[in-house]
This record gives sequence, structure tokens and C-alpha cells, in this order.
Amino acid sequence: MARYPALIDGTKGAYGVVFPDLPGIVAMGATVEEAMLNAEAALQDAALEAERDGIALNLPSALEDVDVPSGSALSSILLVRAAPARRSVRLNLTLDAAIADVIKSEAERRGMSRKRYVEWMTRRVAQVGG
Repeated sequence: MARYPALIDGTKGAYGVVFPDLPGIVAMGATVEEAMLNAEAALQDAALEAERDGIALNLPSALEDVDVPSGSALSSILLVRAAPARRSVRLNLTLDAAIADVIKSEAERRGMSRKRYVEWMTRRVAQVGG
């Protein structure tokens, strides 16, 4: 899976994310977290469109090669390719009750289902190489 450099800028209530290697692919959000989630979706959509059109996406640059403008922060977004009609897989997990409570409360705080929150957290950990 490829990690694309992403530049984040903005102010409280209005953040934007651009991909230096993929001009024209942008995302916005009221929080950095929301902007990053939207950037992940925009990257995945761009990859699916390129694939449908038979176009190859530019390869991602190494993070250390990206020029970071003043006022911007550098991050990376993991491109997780998924077909538009995603195939679900049922997992039977047994978790510590305190961990299950954290998943529930954090998912509610972010307006997500527990399933979506676990998917999102998995991507976050993968992005930072955890």
C-alpha cells in the first residue's frame, strides 16, 4: 500500500489537505481530524477513478523530499484500495470491557459507528507505522 504525502493548512474551523503528488485532489474539514478523513476518502476516490479510466496515479514522493510551505504541516495518507461495493468480513473479537467502552465513547464523540471507528483507527495506526 502506498503512503501519499499530504499538506494540511488552515485555521480552527476550516482546514484543507492537498496532495503534492496529485494536483487537484483536495479535502476540507472543520477539524484536522475531519479534513484527514475526507482526504483519505478523496485519495481513494481518485484512485478508483484513475483505475476505471486506465490511468496510473503518480507514485508518492518520500516525505523527506516534500517542500512544506510555511503554515502547513506534513502528514501522509495511506491509500487503501477498496472496491466501490466493499466486501465485508465478519470478525468475532473478544475485547477488554474498558477498551470496548473507549471504542463506543470515541465513536459516539466522532459521530461514527463502532465499526467505522475501528476501521478508521486501524488506518490511523497503519499511517504512522504503529
